Amino acid sequence: MELNLRIDWSELDVFGHVNNLEIMKYAQAARVNFLEKVGLMQMQRELAKGPILASIHTQFQKPLFFPGQVKIICKVDYVKTSSFKRIHRIYNDKNEQAAETHEIIVFYDFKKQHKLAITDELRRKFDQLENM
Repeated sequence: MELNLRIDWSELDVFGHVNNLEIMKYAQAARVNFLEKVGLMQMQRELAKGPILASIHTQFQKPLFFPGQVKIICKVDYVKTSSFKRIHRIYNDKNEQAAETHEIIVFYDFKKQHKLAITDELRRKFDQLENM
């Protein structure tokens, strides 16, 4: 799955490159895009069952600069019983990898406040998006 975003001037830090927090926001935009496409955001709104970010780790490799674009290429790395791991690779205009983010997302019941098993239907949706 791929997402392209424009770098805004407001995302720069005092050193003239995109702030690291903004790079994590690019991964967040890709994550939310994915969760919407598989229906988890709607499920959370309607049934109070959905995704919760359990962990995130970002390795910064190259600075990003304004003006410019970023390309975020994402994939589901693995799916366990109640969680899955996503990897986001963030590229600059020269198609050089600028950062890589790994995140663990848990399928969660917000009313009962406990983990839920990821359904076969969700697993199929993950696979469908990966194969687009």
